[in-house]
Amino acid sequence: MMRLALDEAGRAATHDDVPIGAVIARDGEILAAAGNERELRADPTAHAEILALRAAAERLGGWRIPDATIYITLEPCAMCAGAIVLARVPRVVYGATDPKAGAAGSVLDVLGEPRLNHRPAVDAGLLFQESRALLERFFAARR
Repeated sequence: MMRLALDEAGRAATHDDVPIGAVIARDGEILAAAGNERELRADPTAHAEILALRAAAERLGGWRIPDATIYITLEPCAMCAGAIVLARVPRVVYGATDPKAGAAGSVLDVLGEPRLNHRPAVDAGLLFQESRALLERFFAARR
C-alpha cells in the first residue's frame, strides 16, 4: 500500500505539487488514493490525506472510516492529523518524518494527544528512504 502511496506522490509532482501520496485501505482493499493537489486546485486544504479521506468517506457513505489504515509518504501535518482523528481512522502508517510540520510526534503529536477522543496506532518509517528521496529530488530541482 505504501508503494501505491509513493505512486500517488509521483503523480502529484507532475503538476508541481509537493510529492506526497496517501492510500486508505481496509482488509487489503483500497478505499481511496490521492496525491497532493494544492497547486492543481489552488486549494490550501488539498493535501493528499484530506483528498483520500474525503474519497473514502464518500465511498463508505459516512464520515467515519473504521477498520482502515491510511498510508502516507510523509508524516501528516496538524490539519491532516486532525482530520484523521476526526474520521476515526484506527491506524496511520507513514514513510518520512517531517521535522518542520509533522504532527505525529516530530513537531506536534496530534495523533497521540491524550485529550482527544480518538488516538490511532501509528507506525513510522515504512519505505522511509524512498519517501524522503522523492521529496529531496523535488525540492532540489527547485533550488
